[in-house]
Amino acid sequence: MCEKITNVPALFGQMVFGEQQMQQRLPADIYQKWQQCLAQGTPLDRSTAGEIANAMKDWALEKGATHYTHWFQPMTGFTAEKHDSFITRDGKDGVVMELSAKELSKGEADASSFPSGGLRATFEARGYTAWDPTSYAFVKDETLYIPTIFCSYSGQTLDKKTPLLRSMRVLDKECIRILRLFGNTEAQHVTPQVGPEQEYFLIDEKVYRQREDLKLCGRTLFGARPSKGQELDDHYYGAIKPRVAAFMRELDQELWKLGVLAKTEHNEVAPAQHEIAPIYSDANSACDKNQLTMELLKKVAARHGLVCLLHEKPFAGVNGSGKHDNWSLATDTGENLLKPGSTPSQNAQFLLFLAAFIKGVDEYQEMLRCCVSYPGNDHRLGGNEAPPAIISIFLGDELTAILDSIIQGTEYVDITKKKLTIGVDTLPEIPQDTTDRNRTSPLAFTGNKFEFRMLGSSQSIASPNVVLNTIMAEELSQFADILEKADDFQSALQTLLHDTFTAHQRIIFNGNGYDESWVQEAKRRGLANLRDTVDCMPAYIDKKNIDLFTRHAILTETEMRARYEIHLENYCKVSAIEANTLLEMAMRGVLPAVARYSGDLAKGMAHKQEAQFSDLCRIEKYLIQELGIQGGQLLDVCQSLSQALENAPAADSGIDAARYYRSEIVTRTQKAGELIGQLESLVDAKAWPYPTYADILFSV
Repeated sequence: MCEKITNVPALFGQMVFGEQQMQQRLPADIYQKWQQCLAQGTPLDRSTAGEIANAMKDWALEKGATHYTHWFQPMTGFTAEKHDSFITRDGKDGVVMELSAKELSKGEADASSFPSGGLRATFEARGYTAWDPTSYAFVKDETLYIPTIFCSYSGQTLDKKTPLLRSMRVLDKECIRILRLFGNTEAQHVTPQVGPEQEYFLIDEKVYRQREDLKLCGRTLFGARPSKGQELDDHYYGAIKPRVAAFMRELDQELWKLGVLAKTEHNEVAPAQHEIAPIYSDANSACDKNQLTMELLKKVAARHGLVCLLHEKPFAGVNGSGKHDNWSLATDTGENLLKPGSTPSQNAQFLLFLAAFIKGVDEYQEMLRCCVSYPGNDHRLGGNEAPPAIISIFLGDELTAILDSIIQGTEYVDITKKKLTIGVDTLPEIPQDTTDRNRTSPLAFTGNKFEFRMLGSSQSIASPNVVLNTIMAEELSQFADILEKADDFQSALQTLLHDTFTAHQRIIFNGNGYDESWVQEAKRRGLANLRDTVDCMPAYIDKKNIDLFTRHAILTETEMRARYEIHLENYCKVSAIEANTLLEMAMRGVLPAVARYSGDLAKGMAHKQEAQFSDLCRIEKYLIQELGIQGGQLLDVCQSLSQALENAPAADSGIDAARYYRSEIVTRTQKAGELIGQLESLVDAKAWPYPTYADILFSV
């Protein structure tokens, strides 16, 4: 019997109050005012907002909504929502369903209960949400979701969306300055385009509920490596199991209803690991939709008796999960500014944008490293499936050769063996995909975009894109200042390209980022090697980085220092949660199991000795001895870890607290986990209290 065929075009966006719905439901003049608001970045007047609110409410009621919520993205990295019903008193006993301009445009939330880095105290609770008209409202779970920004009573930024919107606006302005220099008068706006690939694990709900570390920490804190993991590469791109395929089908449909351009799905490298990738959209929408994707991954999984793990490293010994952030620039006329053109002038323009990106990454490499630093990603970066902690750019052989020719002022021989003198007016056409991919590179040019591979799977993509947007705006601003004053544009451009590529070629590396020799080579080049969150965070408030974000009005110095404190406090809290969870599992589960099993072995050995079979007790003696040694070591580490937690400074005590947690708590937690993994390989399978890696990874 044939399954029902889904009409995807009819399904797509049916729960979104998008442009088509607005055009149909709003008076022409109101619709035009809304369009003008988007184009010019101007606020809507109260009357126009009221018309939109009423139309939005009527549409939401038709979709079954009874409530609305301002949906925002606080510094937790997740989303937040407070639901209000549409009901309003009508006379003495009746009610009507209303959504006013004020309710659409502005809301109030408790700002002191979200991470604020000291911007808000408990007695300073008031915070505000404000409608973001550039991101469409949608209906989910009988509620109208209105995307908003989030700020404090005093106007300080407390969310991830506001800096993203600001960075997009600044980048737009600087890109247009550059395009005008190349004679482009048609483009009015340039928007960063983003396509985030999302990796995740799916495991059976039953085994999940038997592991306290999975429930509380999102990852396993210990476990012996399974006999078979990903060694055979048989899971990668393999046939999708029926249960997972059913989950993916439902996930696609739920995402399509909400206007999420879910496109690609496949098995990833590790057992139980998968990936979903969307089609490009503007950075703001891409961020909102990735948050929705992460939420629906978990919700839909639960309907299938599964659990979705978004942690960067749920299991030691197999690949962790990242989120590759594919970033490019597009004009409102449809031109991709990172796509090499077919004419000399387009090539020159492309090389200028490329030069700005290379310069920005080199000058602000520490900030790029900071924006992907947090405890979960510390377990992944530098591993076999993830980029190293050192920032570098992969360009490929051909593009690198062109840059070398510009730097050296020599002839360039293209792939057709044609010799060309590199000059702005005689640049060759630069074809796409003439070189291999480099999956060890943190930032890889892939033909018409850069793939930022360092993001973790649980991370909001907002902060990394804020950094990419801002450093690009900074460099383009500097370039525009030089070129706008030049008497001879072509000569000035050629000099600028030569000088920029020469000064910043150290950041370009096309080799194996996993090779230990790269660490030494990067050190020789003067590149930063910030290993983890604690190493990274001081760079976050480096004067150079503060000046960058304040100069472009993305964040104030106070807001940046607050974010610095939030990151450090989060590191301490996550480390403490993991340590306490491991202690409980060790003391209540692992050590008692080891003691019971050792006792059973001792009883068996005693029976053999009574029966005069002492020479047949080698196995028992060996296991008892090993269990005693390693169990004793685990007990010592647990007691030491417990004491370290008691002596720990407050989580909000800044960089010194984070350093303490790293040296005294994280190291002991890791050591305890390693010892438990060794004990697991010695204890009888029936006596072991927790599902093993094999039980979990092959549970679906």
